Amino acid sequence: MRTTRSLFERAATAAAAATALLLAACGTNDTGGVQSEASPGTTASASVDADRHNEADVSFAQGMIPHHRQAVVMSDMAETRAASDQVKDLAENIKKAQEPEIATMSAWLKAWGEKIPEGMGDMEDMRGMDHDNGRSPMPGMMDEHQMDGMRNAEGKTFDTMFLTMMIKHHEGAIDIARTEKQEGAYGPAKKLADDIIVAQTAEISQMRMLLNAS
Repeated sequence: MRTTRSLFERAATAAAAATALLLAACGTNDTGGVQSEASPGTTASASVDADRHNEADVSFAQGMIPHHRQAVVMSDMAETRAASDQVKDLAENIKKAQEPEIATMSAWLKAWGEKIPEGMGDMEDMRGMDHDNGRSPMPGMMDEHQMDGMRNAEGKTFDTMFLTMMIKHHEGAIDIARTEKQEGAYGPAKKLADDIIVAQTAEISQMRMLLNAS
């Protein structure tokens, strides 16, 4: 009888221990185990969302790269042709801001397997556009005739041409950036668009002040 009771007690004790272990294991799965498995999945999902882009993002980069390149060329002219030190300083600041942005957008296009534009776009098409009616293949871009006019100008004449044309150029860039903010999906591109709007709006105000003071 004592032997039977002893066996029964040992079986009960073993069952209780097994139950305790099972409960402990379940508790681990309900907290740390589940969370440790969910975290990598959440991180991966966030990474995929961050890398998501659409056609608007591609158009933004492919349009803004030649747009920026033309602004850099215009700013290069100011170094030797401008009379005003303020115009020269402004042109230098434009170059310093836009050259890294060109590199950034080019890297995006390369990573997306998209074509990186060459030069400043199709200047042949720009030669035939009607400026009086405001038609342009890209907002704010100068045609070859206007660029030649800047190349042949010096001193205060150049300053006036540079400021007038760069205001129009910046306004076009802001239009492109606003479209990206509305239609784009790629976070860094939308952030760059916002930065362009803020920076170039401030530069437009500065250029208008310089024109009024001349």
